[in-house]
Amino acid sequence: MVELCESRDIRFGVIQMNCQNVGTLGAAVYELSRKVANDIGTTVDVPEHGVPNKKKWRELYRLINDHYDTVVFILDELDMLVGRRDKDEPAFSRLLYQLSRAGSTDEITAQVSVTAITNDTKMMESVGSRALSSFTPEDVHFSDYDADQLREILRAREDAFHEDTLSGDVIPLAAAFAAQTNGDARKAIDLMRTAGSIAEKTGVDKVREEHVRQAQDKVEKNRVLEVTRGISTQKKLCLFATAAVAREDGTGAARSPIGYRVYQYLTGTLDSDQYHQETYVNKMKELTTYSLVETERKSQGPHSGSYLEFTFGENPETIIETLREDSRLDDVHNDELRTVVNAQLNQ
Repeated sequence: MVELCESRDIRFGVIQMNCQNVGTLGAAVYELSRKVANDIGTTVDVPEHGVPNKKKWRELYRLINDHYDTVVFILDELDMLVGRRDKDEPAFSRLLYQLSRAGSTDEITAQVSVTAITNDTKMMESVGSRALSSFTPEDVHFSDYDADQLREILRAREDAFHEDTLSGDVIPLAAAFAAQTNGDARKAIDLMRTAGSIAEKTGVDKVREEHVRQAQDKVEKNRVLEVTRGISTQKKLCLFATAAVAREDGTGAARSPIGYRVYQYLTGTLDSDQYHQETYVNKMKELTTYSLVETERKSQGPHSGSYLEFTFGENPETIIETLREDSRLDDVHNDELRTVVNAQLNQ
């Protein structure tokens, strides 16, 4: 593509951004501007902080119009760009909307293509109707890596460790853990890297199975912390109650009526505001934006109506432990919570 454009004197650029640690829409727009500026050997003429997003957008458009005829934006891990939790529409949806409509509004004179990469198969369900209309995506699905493929990927990175410092079960176990979730190569690599860091900190000369298991707990907890740090108290209560049900349920899932009754118990115990079941369900649905929980509507039978079933992308126990870092939730006694949950499950 690059060679073809050069032969036709077309100024072509590929701007790639990993959205995992970008945070907000404003930060994303500035980062895109910075990457464009780096690509063409210039600087961004607006500050990173203290200016409205509109000025950042104008700077991005200026850089593109002045230096490109055609540009492709590649947004990796786009689902991680959630933005402020008080917004109705996630930041990734607003980013897609602005980038995909800029050409039709003449804000960008260059031809623009946007490629969004995500491991979250339900991400597009959170994209607003305006963004869907302007983005008009064509889905390309890639199969998850299986354990064998992940082992090969990890073996290719084994040389990052000193010779003979990985015990024989480290790579198979890290690959198995990653395959059990979503076949994510990044998670497998992160597990092996974190296991190595744990082994180094404990002063041992070999990375072993127990270090991988500790790394699994740490990586899961960091993921939950990243998502839950900025959510409201009410969402934390809903999530805590639902995870408590999933922890005790034999299937690892939680039905919305039971989750709501445990939520009622929590709000009563903590003297917090208590909302109706519809609000509880809506808040749990909003949490699907962060890829922490998935929902599926199920039927109780022809005369009993339906309910939502919640399943988690992380271990419910890890979610509970992480949420307990909020001092209000740490006041909930674990044994009493288990008793309440099991009483509801056995009704």
